[in-house]
Amino acid sequence: MRKQAFEVRPMKVFVRPNSSAERGFHSRAVMPKPEVLAPGLPPTPEHNLIFHGGKTIADLSYANYYVGGAGAWDPDDIQSIDTALAAAMTDQNLNNVMVQYYPGGKITTLFFGSQILAGPPPAVVSQGDVENLVSSMCNAGQFDNFDLSTTVMNFLLPSGTILNTNLDPTTVAISARMESPGVQAPAVNKALRPIEVPQENEEDSTQGLGGYHGSVRVGAAPEKIVYYSVGVFSEQMANGTTNGIVVFDKPWKNVVATFYHELNEARTDPDVEDAIRAGNDPNAVRFLGWTSQQGEECGDFPVFEANPLSQVFQEVPLTNSNGTVPVQFQYSNAVEGPEGPTPNPETLSQSAGGQP
Repeated sequence: MRKQAFEVRPMKVFVRPNSSAERGFHSRAVMPKPEVLAPGLPPTPEHNLIFHGGKTIADLSYANYYVGGAGAWDPDDIQSIDTALAAAMTDQNLNNVMVQYYPGGKITTLFFGSQILAGPPPAVVSQGDVENLVSSMCNAGQFDNFDLSTTVMNFLLPSGTILNTNLDPTTVAISARMESPGVQAPAVNKALRPIEVPQENEEDSTQGLGGYHGSVRVGAAPEKIVYYSVGVFSEQMANGTTNGIVVFDKPWKNVVATFYHELNEARTDPDVEDAIRAGNDPNAVRFLGWTSQQGEECGDFPVFEANPLSQVFQEVPLTNSNGTVPVQFQYSNAVEGPEGPTPNPETLSQSAGGQP
C-alpha cells in the first residue's frame, strides 16, 4: 500500500452529505492558510472559492467510456447520458455561473463521443484500477487523437459496481479494449493484469462516494498527463443498498449529475492530483485552481449544505427550450452559495478577486 504524508489535500471527491464517506474525506482534507488571497480578494464568506494560481481549462473537451461491456448497459441509458450531459455542459445559462472563474468571461465544451469498453462488469473499482486503465489506454495510443491538456476521459461504471479511492489496483475486469465505435481512437485488445479483489473500502460508493476526478502521468520524458473522472451508476440496488448518490427518479439522471459535477471541477481545478502527490512540499498548493479554504472544489459545498439534496440537484430547463437536464448546482462566489442557471453571466468584481 502506498503511503504519503499530506500537508495539502483538497477534496476532489463527490460524496453524499452525512455519510461515512463525507465524514472521512472531510476529516482528512487539509489546506494551508493562504499567504495572500487571489489578487484584490478581500475576506469572503467561509466557503467562497479562492484562486491558488494553478491551471484551469476554459475550453474543455471530454469523452465517455462505459465500463463493463455492452451487456451491462441499456442503450437507452447510454443515449440519455450522452445527450443530457453534452446539453448541460454547453448550456448558456448553466455556463453563465461558471464563467466567473475565467478572465475572458467565456467557456466552451466539446463532447468527443462515447465508447463501450469490453469485458465483464467489475465488482469493485479502485483509484489504482482507474489509473492503470488510463495508463494502458494511453500507452496503446487510444488517446493520441486528443489534446490531453484540455480533455477529460470519463469512466462510467455499470450498475452494481462499487467504487473506492484505494491507490492499489483491486480488480481484474476493467479492459482497455473498445467494444463499439464512437470515439475516434484505435481499438486495442489490452487488459489489466489479474489481481485479487480485496475487502471493500469503508468509504466506498456504498458509503456515499459518487465519483472523483484526477490525473495520471504516463511514460518517461516527455511524459503525458491524462485527466480523468470516474463515477458510479448511482441507484438503490436490489439488496436495499444505496450505491453512489441517489436523488433523481432514474439512475441515468444521477449519472449525468455526477459527471456534470466532475467535469466542472476538472475544468476549475484540473491538477488537484499533483497537489496531493506533492504532499508536504510548500509549493503544493500552487497546483490548485479554484478551491475553498476548506479544500472544497466548486461542486462540493453545495452538496454538503443542501438538505434535502433536491435543493441543489434539479432538472433545469435548457436555455434553448429543448427540454430539461438533471444537474447539480455549482458554487458561485457571485452569490456566495450554490447557483442554478442564470440568464446573465456572473462576474467577479476586481475587489472580489478574479483570476489573473
